[in-house]
Amino acid sequence: MEDHPFVDYYELMQISPNAEPETIKRVYRLLAARYHPDNPETADYEAFVLLNEAHRVLSDPVLRATYDQSYKIAREEPLDVFNLKDFAVGIEGENNRRMGMLCLLYNRRRSNEERPGISLLEFESIMSFPREHLMFTIWYLQSKKLIQRGEDSNYAITAEGVDHVEQNLPQDTVLYHLLKSGGTGAAHSAGPHSEARPKVD
Repeated sequence: MEDHPFVDYYELMQISPNAEPETIKRVYRLLAARYHPDNPETADYEAFVLLNEAHRVLSDPVLRATYDQSYKIAREEPLDVFNLKDFAVGIEGENNRRMGMLCLLYNRRRSNEERPGISLLEFESIMSFPREHLMFTIWYLQSKKLIQRGEDSNYAITAEGVDHVEQNLPQDTVLYHLLKSGGTGAAHSAGPHSEARPKVD
């Protein structure tokens, strides 16, 4: 049986993990109308199927409770895309780490306005890098005012950071996958053509 990547239904619907049932219903109706195969302008069959499954699970208290357990585990696992050699070493690797961090914060801000920040510990887990490899990245992004540190010590993207992502990301196919994955909820898959970075001991 083929393993499928974990699908983040909360990111798919762009709602908070703490969203109330009424919010889930309202957002579902909005997105269902957008992705419905009969919509001549914005039809997306795959997104429509995923959306229906997300709504089925999140609307059922028992199914949602079971899903939330898997969701918590998946959030603690590193994203496959950060195992690519593109993030490993050198100036290019550092540049990709910057944009990768911004993509993570972009998706978090868009899907969870109540808690838009990511802690350093969570970055270490998601990106599979020790904090020593991330401090220069964070310093640069803060200095450029693309991210800011909140009172809870978590980092969040700024409006300048959002503009930077939207202006610079489309030409970067590796990182564009990361940002687009936030729209489908399938962020834990680097795709069939990815090449893993070598392990650093």
